[in-house]
Amino acid sequence: MKAIGKYIIINEIKEDLKKTEGGLLLAESHREDIRYRTATVKSTGTHVEGINEGDTIWYDRHAGHNVEINDDLYSVIQERDVIIVL
Repeated sequence: MKAIGKYIIINEIKEDLKKTEGGLLLAESHREDIRYRTATVKSTGTHVEGINEGDTIWYDRHAGHNVEINDDLYSVIQERDVIIVL
């Protein structure tokens, strides 16, 4: 599996549940006030700079789309959607 151009294939990092004041358990990804999610980079396109396979990134949760490859779920985003590389 190889991303092309400015695309990046990622695996979202599943986050621990947080308890709200009302006692509800929510994942960080379901909080309305958190715009960004973390992921591990699986593949980068040839035009992507500064991001490498295996990097942990923060990206806009509204970006990209999901794909299923060999029963595994991945997200495909563009380089412009990445805000932090750890």
